Amino acid sequence: MGWNSWDCYGTTVTEAEVLANAEFLAEHLLPSGWDTVVVDIDWSDPTARSHGYNPSAPLELDGHGRLQPDPGRFPSAAGGAGFGPLAARVHALGLRFGIHTMRGIPRLAVERDTPVLGGRGATASEVADATNVCEWNPDMLGLDHIHPAAQAYYDSTLELYAGWGVDFVKADDMLWPYQAADIEAYARAIERSGRAIELSLSPGRDLSLTRLDHLREHATMWRICDDLWDRWEDVEANFARFARWAPFAGEQGWPDGDMLPLGRIGLRAERGEPRDDRLTPAERISLLTLWVVARSPLMVGGDLPSSDPATIALLTHPDVLAVHAASTGNREVFREGPLVLWAAQGPAGERYAAAFNLDTEPLAVALDAADLDLPLDAEVRELWTGDPVRTSRVDVQSDAARGVAPGSTALHLLLEPHGAVLLRSVPGR
Repeated sequence: MGWNSWDCYGTTVTEAEVLANAEFLAEHLLPSGWDTVVVDIDWSDPTARSHGYNPSAPLELDGHGRLQPDPGRFPSAAGGAGFGPLAARVHALGLRFGIHTMRGIPRLAVERDTPVLGGRGATASEVADATNVCEWNPDMLGLDHIHPAAQAYYDSTLELYAGWGVDFVKADDMLWPYQAADIEAYARAIERSGRAIELSLSPGRDLSLTRLDHLREHATMWRICDDLWDRWEDVEANFARFARWAPFAGEQGWPDGDMLPLGRIGLRAERGEPRDDRLTPAERISLLTLWVVARSPLMVGGDLPSSDPATIALLTHPDVLAVHAASTGNREVFREGPLVLWAAQGPAGERYAAAFNLDTEPLAVALDAADLDLPLDAEVRELWTGDPVRTSRVDVQSDAARGVAPGSTALHLLLEPHGAVLLRSVPGR
């Protein structure tokens, strides 16, 4: 759980903006579990701009072809200090510090043919693979993992990041197409660094469950989708993905639905102009409910100091976050037409259920408590509002409780367009 600079600042975030969000996170969200601050892509490019990448960018490199923060945007990095001073300030707030990286080796390092640290005389041009490059970012070439110095290059970069105090790495261009050799080499470099660094893999377009064991062995979390923005169609597309992946979420690894594009976004980002996110209030609830009940990592993308208080309140709801923190058995149990239902269990016998309306019209439903794995005699509350849910005992089938079995309990819900409810029941209450 944390904050990532991409949705609001794209490639152009500055040290001052990172610190402003870190300070807000520490004061307002850390008590709710939000503890990580991530600097996203292109932190080494002094010519970074909104809405895209720069071919032949004059990236900041050290003498071994390793990226360094641009001191123009990150003044504390001057003199070869790297992200060490910024990481120290983030740590002093009680937070963890993360950075974005790209698969491979910088083109500029290959042009300069910099020596690979620990590469026994090998240079960047010898370990580069120009046939396996990112299709959307021009900064990097692939690595030829047949050459032993390719591993040495990754080892040297992770040694550098560990020395800075990095706790989290978002490694990009790893999953589409699936780069098994790079994933293994990167995980090996983290282990050799001697620092506990969480590894997040992106992006997740067309990611197959056949990769599950490999992902669990080498990464903390992995994206299951392409970039997600403040459009309902992006949110809706993740229902099917989470239905596949959520049953496998747990301490062995976490399927990731991407950042939460909530609050003030697009300040200098890739898509759109500065704005409050364009999701409706009901769509925000659906987005958060789905991510919570699927136990996806939560990385909010809005600029926190300028986001509206209502958004911050959604991110710190204690009863909702309890579902994210400790539920098990999370799974989709029904999907038909506009109605999607999820169920999960809590650590003290609680039962959770989420109901979603994918339609553009309100949806009134009577749900069978047994179909949601909810006790028939328990009080049911909606967690976002705290309100009790109207229930009725069904003795005979009727139009008012169509589809509810006789002898069961009907839950009567009215779901807003693109809306959701998150329910909790406790046996005996």
